[in-house]
Amino acid sequence: MPHFDVTVTCPVHDSFRVQQVAGMFDVPIAQRATERFAVDVPELGDDWRIGLIVGPSGSGKSTIARELFGDRLYPQRPWPEERAVVDCLGERPIKEITGLFTAVGFSSPPSWIKPYRVLSGGERFRCDLARAMAEASCGPEPRLVAFDEFTSVVDRNVARIGSAAIAKAIRAGRIACRLVAVTFHYDVAEWLEADWVLDMATATFTRRCLRRPGIELEIFRCERRAWSLFARHHYLSGRLSAVARCFLALWRGVPVAFCATVSLIGRKNRRRISRIVTLPDFQGIGIGMSVAEAVAELHRAEGHRVNVTASHPALIGHCRRSPRWRAVAVRKTGSSKTERFIHNYHGSPGRAVVSFEYVG
Repeated sequence: MPHFDVTVTCPVHDSFRVQQVAGMFDVPIAQRATERFAVDVPELGDDWRIGLIVGPSGSGKSTIARELFGDRLYPQRPWPEERAVVDCLGERPIKEITGLFTAVGFSSPPSWIKPYRVLSGGERFRCDLARAMAEASCGPEPRLVAFDEFTSVVDRNVARIGSAAIAKAIRAGRIACRLVAVTFHYDVAEWLEADWVLDMATATFTRRCLRRPGIELEIFRCERRAWSLFARHHYLSGRLSAVARCFLALWRGVPVAFCATVSLIGRKNRRRISRIVTLPDFQGIGIGMSVAEAVAELHRAEGHRVNVTASHPALIGHCRRSPRWRAVAVRKTGSSKTERFIHNYHGSPGRAVVSFEYVG
């Protein structure tokens, strides 16, 4: 294991007030202030995916990261004021861009078309992660990004869920990149499940993979008015059928996801999931589809078969990978003309969709 020893200095500019402070607090005045950091560091060629450099302010985290990773330390910089974030990840195919957004837990198409400046703190954090990963994928091998001030400006629930989302995407191979998170927040360590941790407070290096805490959701029937909290985050219209059966999911007493089902028109004992929305701060770790599958199990226990039709890449990707769902139809142009005129049915004309049936 390499040992890293770096000394940083800065000039001390003598002045009357500097002399006053030196006299009042017995601070020695040297021509230059010096700080030394000596730590063990990982081999970049080793088989690891996620690393964590953590420690209090002033412990040398950023200094070590700059010395160790150089230009692979992601520079925080402004986003264009009047451009949608979907236009700010370079000349990439739209599927690659939306795939990056989805992989980091930024899965709300209504937010993809907004400028960075109007997004929430959690959404901005995810956008920064997506851009960092996009830029790292263009660099030399091995593809690696070191992200300074990781989760520093977001709510701690957002920090934990965001850490779990990016870790899940990297380990699943949906992001072909390694990540080193640099932060003074120790609470993200177990959510990142880092392969190694460099704690600058004690100058100790450990190899470990902490297990992420479980997420226990409470799911129950709710009234339609709960939809108002989720409507603007849905990628289709905010309308909800008057006959929808609604379900709300809570995590630690906080609403995180909503699911609604309606009868499948013309089919006896069949229901379809018409709405499934996870709030932006909790996206990226599978909460939405876990809720959808729990609701589908409730309907199956009542003797119903359950379908879902969607165009969202995250939902389609999950259902294709999961043995709990089987594809039953692919419609490249969306709903048929006949379906468009069925009373109270909001179809998908002109929009490619895939339908799946839940098989349990």
